[in-house]
Amino acid sequence: MFNKLSGIEEKVRGEGTHFKIPFLMEPNYYTIRLKPKLIQTATGTKDLQMVTIHLRLLYRPVAEGLPQIHATLGRDYDDRVLPSVANEILKAIVAQFDAEQLLTHREEVSTKIRNAIVKRATQFQIEIDDVSITHLTYGKEFARAIEDKQVAEQDAERQKFVVRKAEQERAATIIRAEGEAEAATMISEALKQHGTGLIEVRRIDTAKDIAESLSKSSNVMYLPSGQNMLLNMSGGQRQA
Repeated sequence: MFNKLSGIEEKVRGEGTHFKIPFLMEPNYYTIRLKPKLIQTATGTKDLQMVTIHLRLLYRPVAEGLPQIHATLGRDYDDRVLPSVANEILKAIVAQFDAEQLLTHREEVSTKIRNAIVKRATQFQIEIDDVSITHLTYGKEFARAIEDKQVAEQDAERQKFVVRKAEQERAATIIRAEGEAEAATMISEALKQHGTGLIEVRRIDTAKDIAESLSKSSNVMYLPSGQNMLLNMSGGQRQA
C-alpha cells in the first residue's frame, strides 16, 4: 500500500476487505502465483564450442518482500532481475564443462544452475520453485564433428565385422581341409589293408545305378551283343 504522506507501507495485505483512505492511500497489486519465465542464452564451453541453452524458470515474489520489490525494482521486477541473473550464471557454469560433458553430465549441470539461480534470486526477494533446461543446441561445427565421429564409428564397426567374417571363413576352410585330409588318409589306409575291393564295390554300385536310370528311359534301345541285326528304317522290302 502506498501512502502519500508516509510512502510505501511495510505491511502487506492479502486478499479480502481492507480499510483505505481515499486520495491518500493507493494500493499496488502483485500476484504471488507461480509464473513461468523462458530465458535463452548463447555461451561458450570449456573447449570453446558455442551452445545455445533454453532455460525455464518457475518463480514468484516473496510476499513479505513485496514492499522492497516495489520500492527498488517496480512491477516489472522479473524482467529486470531474472534474465541478467540467469545469463550470468549460465555463462559461468557452462564454461566449466566441455561440450560433450553437457550431455553426459546434464543432471549435474542442471543442479549447479538451479542452486546458483535460487541463491541469487533470494537476494531480490524472488522465490524460484523450479529450474529446467528445455533445449540444448550446439553450433554447426560441433554438430558436424559429432556426425563425422558417428560415421567413423560405423565404419570401424563394419571393418570389425568384415575381419570377423574373414576369420570365420578361414577357420571353416581349415576345418574342411583337415576333414578332407583325414578322409583321404582313412581311405588310403583301408586300401592298404583290404586292397582294391572297396573301389570295385563302389564301381559296381555306380554301374547298377546308371543301368537302372537308363532302363527307365523310353529313348534308349538295347541291341544284343555279338549278333548281326539289320533294321529297315525306310519300311520297304529288301531286293534280291
